[in-house]
Parts: sequence; structure tokens; C-alpha cells
Amino acid sequence: MPTLTLDLLREKLKEWKGIGIAKNANPVLGEGNEKAEIMFIGEAPGEQEDKQGRPFVGPAGKFLDQLLEGIGLKRSDVYISNVVKFRPPENRDPTPEEKEACMPWLQAEIAIIKPKIVVPLGRHALGHFFTTLSISAAHGKAQVLRRAQDDRDSMYVFPIYHPAAALHNPGLRQALIDDFAGLKAFLATQKK
Repeated sequence: MPTLTLDLLREKLKEWKGIGIAKNANPVLGEGNEKAEIMFIGEAPGEQEDKQGRPFVGPAGKFLDQLLEGIGLKRSDVYISNVVKFRPPENRDPTPEEKEACMPWLQAEIAIIKPKIVVPLGRHALGHFFTTLSISAAHGKAQVLRRAQDDRDSMYVFPIYHPAAALHNPGLRQALIDDFAGLKAFLATQKK
């Protein structure tokens, strides 16, 4: 069996029709640095992402780029993906069934990238890692996710509000900026 790579995963996703929304939307796998220490995960592609086949290229993506630049990072430094790999119609929230059906794709991306820190953007992405945490309570605070008995298989999860939330609710803009500043400070502690 060939080694699983992002290119192979992308090709397989193009053929996959395991959920209804896959029939009328383009597949959008993540992109970025394949050796990234930080992986950002949103909920699902929007209109621009569906058109271009790339994650976070619409207004929320432009804001994410600004937030990254604000802490000295570029898109090419990180890996960016979504829980759901196809745009839900009318940009509605993804259903639990859609999230569950797409989970193996996200798990494969995480296995390939092997990030040290995962940054769920919003409640849908956070729910994959911690089902009982709310984004309003957890944002800006590092969590340890133990995936096995062995601490070497642990990773940090640093939840942040989704950039689109701040575009719809300007009151969240400062919280998002503060969370990214917190992420920068947290990253500095990990480099020691």
C-alpha cells in the first residue's frame, strides 16, 4: 500500500461521494506547510473556498491571514483545513452526520502533518477534540489532548473563535486579536 500523502488524499477526496453535499460542491482539502507545527481547523468551506477548491480564501480567510501576520506567521508556515470538506448549501452549519462522515479525512490530514498544536477555529472544530467544552469558555486557553497512554502522543489544542464570527459580530474582533496574541505567547513557551 502506498504511503499516505496529502496529494494522494486530495485525489481520493475528489472521487469520494460519501455525503450528500459532495454531489453539488467541490472538495476542499487543507493546504499549507506539510511539516507545520501548527494546524488551523475551521468548520467547512464557504462560497469562495468551494469555487477555488482552497480553504480560507474568502473574507474570513483574509482576516485569518491578517491575524497570522500580526503574530509573525504566514500561511506558508502553517497548515489550514476544515472539519467538513464540502460547502454546505447556503453556508448553513454542517450537520453532525456531515462532520462525522468527513472526520476520517481530517484525521488523515492530522496524521500526515503531525502538528504539535492544533487551533480549532470555532465551535464545530472544537467539538471534534473536546465535546463538552464551549468555544466561549475555552477560547484562548491551551488544552492538552492525550491520544494514548503515552505522553509522546499528546498534542496541544488552542481553541480560538472563527474569524468569520468577528466579521459578523465586530464585538468579537478584539477577543480574536487577543487570542492570537495568546497563541503567540504560548508558541514562545514551546520553543524553549
